[in-house]
Amino acid sequence: MQQIVNYIVENSSFAPWISFGFILLAGFNLPISIDVIMVLTAFLAATTIPEQTPYLFISVLMGTYFSAWICYWMGRKVGIKLLKMRYFAKLLPQERLQKIGTFYEKHGLLTLMIGRFIPFGFRNCLFMTTGMSRAKFVKFMWRDALACTLWTSLCFFSCYQLGHSYETLLKKVKMLNLFIFFVFGVTVIILVCYKRRKRSHAKMEPHLFNAKSSK
Repeated sequence: MQQIVNYIVENSSFAPWISFGFILLAGFNLPISIDVIMVLTAFLAATTIPEQTPYLFISVLMGTYFSAWICYWMGRKVGIKLLKMRYFAKLLPQERLQKIGTFYEKHGLLTLMIGRFIPFGFRNCLFMTTGMSRAKFVKFMWRDALACTLWTSLCFFSCYQLGHSYETLLKKVKMLNLFIFFVFGVTVIILVCYKRRKRSHAKMEPHLFNAKSSK
């Protein structure tokens, strides 16, 4: 990853195209961090090539958007086959895929909104799961257009405003992602506990009714 960072910095005049290309490659589940590329691109816009700021933002926005399409179609066309490979089996555990797929079916747009802010390969896992579940691509495309635009705009321009040092920016983005990941995890746990409690009450109601009727 450090070599990619150095390459983008050394070729800053071509940064929009380079960032776009590397983000697309991340869609193929290569070990490339979109978060790092976004932070670096915003840093270059704020300090080195401010005249290219609009192009840098568009390159990141379009890259992250089309990268999700790559993941979706990989999941839809060859997802099951990929899971037989050791690399993808570790990257996309079956248990995680099932949980994400279930959550997406119930909370489609919300899942994409939250998922966009979660690092550690969660995004690609989400997009591939959506494809594997054969969710309608058009619906996924429009939902993610909103989620991707919101996430990219917030992250890019926040980093742009803070743009003084690459290390500081990266730490702040990681902290933000970790916080959102924590909130997301707590929300999921609360929902699961609520549904289990609701089911247990539903199972107990017939027994209570029979007990009352027998009296």
